[in-house]
Amino acid sequence: MNSSEKVVLITGAATGIGKAIAEAFAKEGYQLALHYHASATAALQLEKEINDAGGKANIFQADISQYLECERLIKDTLNAYGRIDVLVNNAGITDDGLILRMNEDQFDRVIATDLKAVWSLSKFVIRPMLKQGFGRIINMASAAGIVGNAGQSNYSAAKAGVIGLTKALAREYGARQITVNSIAPGFIDTAMTRKLPTPLIEAAISTIPLNRIGKPEEVAAAVLFLASDNASYISGQTLSVDGGLAM
Repeated sequence: MNSSEKVVLITGAATGIGKAIAEAFAKEGYQLALHYHASATAALQLEKEINDAGGKANIFQADISQYLECERLIKDTLNAYGRIDVLVNNAGITDDGLILRMNEDQFDRVIATDLKAVWSLSKFVIRPMLKQGFGRIINMASAAGIVGNAGQSNYSAAKAGVIGLTKALAREYGARQITVNSIAPGFIDTAMTRKLPTPLIEAAISTIPLNRIGKPEEVAAAVLFLASDNASYISGQTLSVDGGLAM
């Protein structure tokens, strides 16, 4: 099956790393299901750009922190395309604070979006992938899930959980031609990081062996590789795209 026959569902596709991932898959000819939660204007613009360039994209709204919304998103995508070959669990949020100042709602919201949603969407997509006899699940972890970040106990715990979930699902479904891998980005140039004070950005760069911030397109290239036939013998792995930060 060539890429033009494959369908990729990308969560959090409207902005940042998700948008870069969508653009990378579009260039390879994939059919795209672009999920968004609240960024309707950005999602519509991306859909238009891809379709105007000769691609095929449709947007789907869902609050993936809710279990049944995850089920609906998978069903809506299947109704539109008939199959899902690649699921990219990219959507995520942060709500930072030292643990003594962090309340339960801050913890629960991040876990629900960054970890439980990955579990829920994977659960609902695996059955159609089993029927197809093929599937690629690519989860967005983080360097924070490997080394931890002060002030991000919720986010670090969620992303560490994503890494463990990735390994478990890889073991469960590898024999059925479903690979499951994760990407662990480090400090990436997005709207969120651009809002940080310059001294904090400079301090972060000083800890990165490559001495620079990463680009969303560099993360997208790693995702595209794991979805490709060139990665057909790779499963249960976490690929760090962090300039050497977490080594």
